[in-house]
Amino acid sequence: MPRKSLKNLCYYTYMIGSIRGKIILKQERFVIVEAHGVGYKVALSPDTISKLKNAEESFFYIHTHVREDAFDLYGFTEYEELEFFEMLINVSGIGPKGALTILAVASTDTLKRAIKTSDLPYLTKISGIGKKTAEKMVIELRDKIGAVVTTGSLQGELDALEALKSLGYSQNEAREALRDLPAELDTNKKIKEALKVLGKK
Repeated sequence: MPRKSLKNLCYYTYMIGSIRGKIILKQERFVIVEAHGVGYKVALSPDTISKLKNAEESFFYIHTHVREDAFDLYGFTEYEELEFFEMLINVSGIGPKGALTILAVASTDTLKRAIKTSDLPYLTKISGIGKKTAEKMVIELRDKIGAVVTTGSLQGELDALEALKSLGYSQNEAREALRDLPAELDTNKKIKEALKVLGKK
């Protein structure tokens, strides 16, 4: 591709802020969204993918990550999640794939609460996050995060998640069941309430 055309393509991809189109292929880590006759490969968190169906129209806020050999699109159904993703990738040592891994482990609100309260034990349990990276997340993001709900135990949430997984539920199923439960519930009550939610599905 001529240098001028490549430069124009780089400029164009930076301008992608959102995509609305039909899901024509769904895989474990990404979907293909067809919009105006063009198929876009969009990386998503497992939690988001689990809620999508083939052939349905979907809307995603987009972060475009430009590399020398690729233009990667990362999609989010909520603008708040996109904002938090972009905060994460500005932390030294966390790239886009690592940020998606972090978002797959807990909700945005839970992660913000862990950072705001400097809960390093919770953050270091996240896959791919070591102690130094967790410390950087706290130092670099704590003052950038607004007010969050700080009641309830983050360790209790993680324990409840692991308990549900040990009963045979997937991480996505467990997270979804725990997501909207009151933060002040203790671990046992969270497990009981989550099982009620899962039993209705």
